Amino acid sequence: MYLLYNIVSVISLFVFSNAVYGKTIQIAFTKHDSYSIEVAHVDVGDTIEWLPKNEGHNVEFLGGPNINALPEKSELNAFYAVTFDLPGLYLYQCTPHRHMGMLGLVVVGNDFHNLDEIRKIKLSRAPTSVLKRLIKTAVSN
Repeated sequence: MYLLYNIVSVISLFVFSNAVYGKTIQIAFTKHDSYSIEVAHVDVGDTIEWLPKNEGHNVEFLGGPNINALPEKSELNAFYAVTFDLPGLYLYQCTPHRHMGMLGLVVVGNDFHNLDEIRKIKLSRAPTSVLKRLIKTAVSN
């Protein structure tokens, strides 16, 4: 009986911790000038960590549900983490590789209310093509 009580307590603690603190997803900078996960689906309260597994990359947000409250640009070659508190779409890029189309998209809470604003972000030809692919992927999941 004591063992069963401990097991139930540990499971409850684990479930409660995940509900309160959210989960963490890790995205690496790759040697192919891309992010290891290009479209991330997370819940409100979840955190994404970007890992500098390859040099010369960073994270710079271009759009999100509240343009005035976007996270600041990360340093090059640095660990970076963001907890997403507002539902919606977030578009980010690697600043040095923006014209090559090194973009990522975060869908928070399966909420697409700001999709039109994300589509209107001014990008050059290659990143525009990548963004269309990312949106198609995000919507289909």
